[in-house]
Amino acid sequence: MDAAFTEEQDEIRRTLRDLLHKRCGPDGVKAAVRTPQGHDGELWRLLARELGLPGLALPEGYGGVGCGPTELALACEETGRALLPSPLIATAALAAPLILALGSERQRTALLPAIAAGELTAALAVPGGQLATALALTGPNDGDWAGGGRAGGIQARQQGSGWRLYGEAGQVLDGHTAEVLLVAAHTGGFARSRTQLFLVRTAAGGGERGGAPGLLRTRQTAMDETRPVARIELREVEAELLGDDGDEGGGGAGAARVTGALAATGATAAAAFAAEAVGAADAALARTVAHVRAREQFGRPIGSFQAVQHRLADLYVAVQAARSAAYYAAWSAGSGAGRDAAEPGVGALALAQALETLRAVAAEAVQLHGGIGFTWEHDAHLYFKRAACDELLLGPVHRLRARAAEEAGLFAAAGNAAAGASPAAVGA
Repeated sequence: MDAAFTEEQDEIRRTLRDLLHKRCGPDGVKAAVRTPQGHDGELWRLLARELGLPGLALPEGYGGVGCGPTELALACEETGRALLPSPLIATAALAAPLILALGSERQRTALLPAIAAGELTAALAVPGGQLATALALTGPNDGDWAGGGRAGGIQARQQGSGWRLYGEAGQVLDGHTAEVLLVAAHTGGFARSRTQLFLVRTAAGGGERGGAPGLLRTRQTAMDETRPVARIELREVEAELLGDDGDEGGGGAGAARVTGALAATGATAAAAFAAEAVGAADAALARTVAHVRAREQFGRPIGSFQAVQHRLADLYVAVQAARSAAYYAAWSAGSGAGRDAAEPGVGALALAQALETLRAVAAEAVQLHGGIGFTWEHDAHLYFKRAACDELLLGPVHRLRARAAEEAGLFAAAGNAAAGASPAAVGA
């Protein structure tokens, strides 16, 4: 692994940081999240037009920039630094890779160029709030998380040459505004039970009704307003099976292929989420350092006290370690393109470290800002809310670490070592 970034990668980061510094301050973030769409639409179009952000990791043949997970992670680090509310993660890190991996050529041609141009946004809808499970970040994703029973989850049934979806999904990232919903649904009944992905087209600016008969989308109230989530209700909604072209009988991709694509997307998305958390932690730490340099107590800046310096030094080390883990996870996801998959467990482990670091930095930021830091309206609480909600959405941290250890074979290795030990060695 070459740890140095290329000139192009440095330029992506520098250009995006400068643009967001000018256009996305804390006041701008608070104003954007209170709009019906939950983000600054004009800024999103600018990022798509000037920087090609939605298509950063898409092939040039589909209108993308032709970069990879590393460049996407660098972009997410900068958007995390500004706490930018945008459909970037939902569209570029979750939905687009699945369309690219599983979609038919017709579906790719129809959707990916528009996504890369910023004309379409997309969202992945997973029932039961089990996004981390679907992406194989907190456990295997070959179970009935999409709704294996007669009730619950999202059920799909074939009707003529098309499909109908019934059920609901909560905590769908940017689901209230996405023009394309990628819905995970259970199909096949008991005998041929499996999870498939379906495309649901919505109208631009369709609001709660979404522009599709039977579809109801409601933006949920969340502690972290910078990460808009929605509840998606589907009542016999017409849908298109992802990857049905060329499959005999319109059966779509095989179950193993679907779970494999979700797990591969999980590795890339984990690196993007981790980098975003690192950017937020770095910004929160920088704001805290600036505060303790200016805030005086007993006639001197509180940053001159040794106890405060030690706390900040520990946070700095934690942020740098989390950054290295996120970069390595992104590199691993990108280098896995020519292999079966990225290095096992790297994405989940990097995400766990980044979420834990952001939580620690945000808590210390509130503490070290003193009385003003405890007021709910203070900017420090933007980072605190992001830390709390991301762990609820993607964690908990101990399950991410347990999954990483399981994927890396650490538990199996320990078991084999114990089984192979001689009685004398065990007694010793």
